[in-house]
Amino acid sequence: MAHTDRVKQILSWYGSDNPGTRANLARLLNAGRLAGTGKMVILPVDQGFEHGPARSFAPNPAGYDPEYHVKLALDSGCNAYAAPLGFIEAVADQYAGQIPLILKLNNSDVLGKPAHPMSAITGSVEDALRLGCVAIGYTIYPGSGARNEQYENLRELTLQAKRVGLAVVTWAYPRGATISKDGETAVDVCAYAAQIAAQLGSHVIKVKPPKAHLEVPEAKAAFEKAGIKIDTLSDRVREVVRSAFGGKRIVIFSGGEAKGTEDVLNEVRGLAEGGAFGSIMGRNAFQRPRAESIKLLNDVMDIFAKAP
Repeated sequence: MAHTDRVKQILSWYGSDNPGTRANLARLLNAGRLAGTGKMVILPVDQGFEHGPARSFAPNPAGYDPEYHVKLALDSGCNAYAAPLGFIEAVADQYAGQIPLILKLNNSDVLGKPAHPMSAITGSVEDALRLGCVAIGYTIYPGSGARNEQYENLRELTLQAKRVGLAVVTWAYPRGATISKDGETAVDVCAYAAQIAAQLGSHVIKVKPPKAHLEVPEAKAAFEKAGIKIDTLSDRVREVVRSAFGGKRIVIFSGGEAKGTEDVLNEVRGLAEGGAFGSIMGRNAFQRPRAESIKLLNDVMDIFAKAP
């Protein structure tokens, strides 16, 4: 399909990338119900690794089967499906080419509580190519005592991915001993995480919806001096998106912990009003019965489709 003006504009922000990477970015932007709008909704299913199978899939036992999730992403009209190596390997033979696939290259479990949060590398750029993926995914934990190693790992994986024409999606989740629980979603910290991911060469940046909390004293002073509004979710999202190169990097927001349908949609409305490029929604979608999941994802897409 011919690119819309909006897709052309977004691709123009990535002029240093080779044609292969830009083509895969275009595939993300031109897939599903939001094709051509510059918005995206992605279904991520790394929770089996990250939280354990029962916590993730027992609410909807069909989800124990990897095929359930990729079919849900495809049938609901998502822009892409993201998962770790095992889940992608289980479905790539049937679904690569039907929906863009994102291989999540690092993961962690909840069986221990490390002093310095860090995920293990569980896949490779070679795996992503072999499985027909359009992008790799990687999680960084700004604030972790191991953050510098994570940044170095991401930089190397990004170099490998761009060399072979893949896009890079970064989960930027602040956490660590020096950040409070409220600080993990503080607006100044989320904005900082988005900036870090952009500086490391990410094409798509995933952060959590920011709360009206300022964690870092120096940042709080800067926010107050500049008169940056943080009262509403849309205000805070606007600042996070602005922090990713003036809005010239794709910033999408996670769905977070499971919550009621109206709470999900109200949050999405705030994200859309603030200029978010979309949502990446896992548990809030796949833990519901299939028909309810598809309706929720479609409602989310409708909200973004109507946003400026």
